[in-house]
Amino acid sequence: MNKMYTVFAIITLLLAGTKLALAQDQEPMTFFITSTPIGNGANLGGLAGADAHCQSLAQSAGAGNNTWRAYLSTQGANAVNARDRIGAGPWHNAKGVRIAPDVADLHGDNERDRNYLYKDTAIDENGNVVNGRGDKPNRHDILTGSDSHGRALPAGEDRTCSNWTNGSAGSAMVGHHDRSGGGTTSWNSSHPSRGCSQEQLQSSGGDALLYCFAAQ
Repeated sequence: MNKMYTVFAIITLLLAGTKLALAQDQEPMTFFITSTPIGNGANLGGLAGADAHCQSLAQSAGAGNNTWRAYLSTQGANAVNARDRIGAGPWHNAKGVRIAPDVADLHGDNERDRNYLYKDTAIDENGNVVNGRGDKPNRHDILTGSDSHGRALPAGEDRTCSNWTNGSAGSAMVGHHDRSGGGTTSWNSSHPSRGCSQEQLQSSGGDALLYCFAAQ
């Protein structure tokens, strides 16, 4: 009986050690889609408000030790490029899956082949899949205000809802995190939204969600 107990104890310790090693080997989360919107459509309180939302959700998920930035561009004077805000990479999701090794790969021409950002990997901070095309409700429109290379769009037509301060008039460029719908597979520059309010964003398949990156 003592020998059997000893063997059982050893096996238990080995299994526990294996689980601990696997947990330690997993890359920390440095990318996620927000699980919840701020709640005022595309009025995010500007870039600062969007960054604070990313930081808050990351903190709640145990990843608040990084500086988090929302993947958003602005337009007009002193326009900001989303790609310049997110650090150098690499980035991994909440399950340790690599999204991209660096900025160039993230925005590569052969996006589907060169990075792993699609519905099953572009998950939220809690590791949950975000609804996409065919789900109810569809939430695949992610706010970016950017072109496919992560750069600011020309001034003129509003594509950032007044640089993320307007929750009513205007429009926002969005990407499809599931790489599906609307004849485009772009994760960051698929089409302009119908408006800037929460209701208008939801009507075209969104929910004012954001891509958040740890600026390493």
